[in-house]
Amino acid sequence: MLAVFPWIERSFNFDCPRWMYPNLVERIRGGPARAEEAVRDVPVSLLAKRLGTSWSIQENIGHLLDIEPLMSGRLDDFTNGLLQLRAWEETNRATWQADHNAKSIRELLARFRDARSRLVERFDALDDSLVERTAFHPRLNRQMRVIDLVYFIAEHDEYHLAKITAIKQQR
Repeated sequence: MLAVFPWIERSFNFDCPRWMYPNLVERIRGGPARAEEAVRDVPVSLLAKRLGTSWSIQENIGHLLDIEPLMSGRLDDFTNGLLQLRAWEETNRATWQADHNAKSIRELLARFRDARSRLVERFDALDDSLVERTAFHPRLNRQMRVIDLVYFIAEHDEYHLAKITAIKQQR
């Protein structure tokens, strides 16, 4: 099994053409369903199990929920015409402090679905003229368009789903 390459070490080619925007929005719309599928039939005993210092399955899903306000805020930054997007809190303190392992997986999934639905509604309603608006992403140290933000969210979902798969494979 291949290891999941650390998120923080990834770089991105933001070169999706404008016509890909609806496709990318569909990818993030499907994030909650894919998370639900990823935990279907997983024993409760495995959902909160950490392997070393890595997050558990529940913590990975909880993290997807925890960063929705950041992604929504970045969309605000774009729509407000800011030149730089808000920064990520580098320690992921919200996820570490949330105690996602003490919650039910159903609650985490429902809350993720609700938060993601609200974000996708905003992307669906976005004026076409904003899809290619740019702002500076501080961690990546480069310009990003709104369409690139959607791609970035989709890739982030995939990263955490891959982490969940890796945990399940190591049982």
